[in-house]
Amino acid sequence: MTILPRSFYLRTVRTEIMYAVGGTAYIYLCYGIHSLFNIVTNELYIPHAILIMGIIPEDGIRIMLERVGKSTLSANTGIGPGKVAKLLGIHFSLTRVDLTRKADSNQFGIWLEDRGLEIPVENILQGPRIGVNYAGEDSQLSYRFWLKDKS
Repeated sequence: MTILPRSFYLRTVRTEIMYAVGGTAYIYLCYGIHSLFNIVTNELYIPHAILIMGIIPEDGIRIMLERVGKSTLSANTGIGPGKVAKLLGIHFSLTRVDLTRKADSNQFGIWLEDRGLEIPVENILQGPRIGVNYAGEDSQLSYRFWLKDKS
């Protein structure tokens, strides 16, 4: 028998979108000002989603900098879930968008794109979640992933 985290059983209006099919955008408003971008990641009716907490800007940098009112990238420009959504122009009204649809058929302009990048498993670090102490023992689950610093 599989024991699921307690959060699995807390189905609410806000979390209902996590029960959608993988590849669906789950974007919610935090503190009334920040859109936080999540991607639903499992089969229909199984509530899993990942919060995108950081990006490394490579394309569209000029547009991203305009969105955040900056003139140059810094080491932490793309670090933080609120910054990610602002840089990418993602608003909470885009929740439920099918991210698997190609750009030419997706009127909303956000989608997932496979560029064939392969990251060696030894460059992926894993640890406990952060900022979710309210989740009790579930806050200690190793559900946080990031890339090893290459410097």
